[in-house]
Amino acid sequence: MTGMHIGLEHYLFVSAALFCLGLLGVVLRRNLLVLYMGLELMLNASNLALVAFSRFLNHLNGQVMVFFIITVAAAEVAVGLALIVALYRKRQTAHVEDLASLKL
Repeated sequence: MTGMHIGLEHYLFVSAALFCLGLLGVVLRRNLLVLYMGLELMLNASNLALVAFSRFLNHLNGQVMVFFIITVAAAEVAVGLALIVALYRKRQTAHVEDLASLKL
């Protein structure tokens, strides 16, 4: 039995599948939490592609960039979830259609 070599195309396929799954969550769902999770999944899919390119090109540039992207994404999650909780407390809904006007 020969060893299976996992190449760049495998990582990019997984990254594209994750991105499409996140995009599907953003396009089809109307719940703010599902929409937010879809956006985060798309961000992580792009991080996977950056790490894969960085690994196969033998440069650390992509991995360093991903480190900073994840740091900013952690702050974004905290602020985004706080906004979603505040909107839910004010409007008693998490559906995007019900939040068409953001006048509080």
